[in-house]
Amino acid sequence: VNVLMVLKPQMFGLADSGEAVKYSFLSVGLWWGGFTVFAVAWVKEKKASFPDAGRGSAVTQGFRQFIGTFKKAKHLKTVFLFLLAYWFYIDGVDTIIRMAVDYGMSIGFEANDLIIALLMVQFIGFPAAILFGKLGQRWGVRKSIYLAIVVYLFITVWGVMMTRKWEFYVLALFIGCVQGGIQALSRSYYSRLIPKEQSAEYYGFFNMLGKFAVIFGPALMGVVGLCTKRIMMPASPTPEQITAVGHLASRCSIASILILFLVGAVLLYFVDEQKGRAEAAYLSQKE
Repeated sequence: VNVLMVLKPQMFGLADSGEAVKYSFLSVGLWWGGFTVFAVAWVKEKKASFPDAGRGSAVTQGFRQFIGTFKKAKHLKTVFLFLLAYWFYIDGVDTIIRMAVDYGMSIGFEANDLIIALLMVQFIGFPAAILFGKLGQRWGVRKSIYLAIVVYLFITVWGVMMTRKWEFYVLALFIGCVQGGIQALSRSYYSRLIPKEQSAEYYGFFNMLGKFAVIFGPALMGVVGLCTKRIMMPASPTPEQITAVGHLASRCSIASILILFLVGAVLLYFVDEQKGRAEAAYLSQKE
């Protein structure tokens, strides 16, 4: 609805797309706030008990627990290796999603086309994630993660070479098919490597790592794009040369994401699930 509101603001009695964006933010805030009321009112959970009262002590204890989990994860070498692999390839996934619009606009696509493509990803992503989960059950979680990485490698290579609008829609289709699946299957595979009785704190560490995963990818794209412009730009460029070099820099920057997927895939290859389970069992007995 919000995308339609931005694309066709007159249908909703709005002056332009700028006003539509403002009302879109408002509607999303009301949506989140409204459904949060149901969660707060009817979802029951046990009250947390801390040895020291006060909000400050709870925050301090949270940081201590995070540091403790990190120290334990270092002793679980298989978990640590998987988290490193996950950090690389999920950084590639997040970078593609977050930078797709900027990349599309930099090579000449219109904003409306890019918004429609992102909407396609969201609609396709939910059922595709369920189907990808079924694939993981039948074919194996690890193999399915590799399949998703291969698809993302294909998407990246095609994205570097694409020149037509329909290609962007096809790439959005492929992204929607694997985006939710690779995230869900990575979480499932991680659950096999961690101590079951400490799963909550390890999942907290996993989720926090995912939040930091989008830092390196955009930075890598920016550095590659900047270096390409400095190397390829003539001393006294014409407007046509500036445009051409700009497009080349954008394509080189998106190609750099291949590094993230390749490094993640190589590191994942060295993750030994049986060894990881043995390490988790040993740590559980030790504690």
